[in-house]
Amino acid sequence: MVTVILTVGLAFIGYLATYLNGLRLAQRQARLARVNQQLSDFYGPLFALMEANSRTYDTFSERYARPDGRDPFRHDTPPTEQELAQWRTWATTVFIPNIKTMRDVVVTRADLLIEEEMPQALLQLCAHVAGYEITAARWAQGNYEEHLSLTPFPGRDLKEYTCDRFTRLKSEQAQLLGHSRNDGGNRWAYLVGR
Repeated sequence: MVTVILTVGLAFIGYLATYLNGLRLAQRQARLARVNQQLSDFYGPLFALMEANSRTYDTFSERYARPDGRDPFRHDTPPTEQELAQWRTWATTVFIPNIKTMRDVVVTRADLLIEEEMPQALLQLCAHVAGYEITAARWAQGNYEEHLSLTPFPGRDLKEYTCDRFTRLKSEQAQLLGHSRNDGGNRWAYLVGR
């Protein structure tokens, strides 16, 4: 009788261990799928677009820098008509399409946010884009009185936000995949730290 009870008890413990292990693996797989989706559909595109926009703006600033090194929009002397015309070209070709795409990612994929509430940097981005849409519409009508968005770009805050969340999720992804924390974390810190 004791043997039967012991056998049934061991079988039950084995079944329970198998069930709990399966549950843990399923939860891990579900979390990995969520992290992968957050990276591929939200934070990855947002990070890449932010970096592209930032680097392109740096190029514009260097190319059209005044003798003291500042760009025409961060200078005591207002931009010339030629500088403004160049700005409109860069803005309509690169900057506005990039920030519109960033806004679209935020608006259409907000379900992938890490946070429970929309971060201020993302709300500011959306307002900035709306402000540039008005400015660009005026340019299309030949009105060149305004050259910037009506709402400032949250550059530093947005860059910090996208870099932090992207790096955090890449680290979690590496852990879920079983890669060592040092290997994945250092590699991504190097890439985003430029």
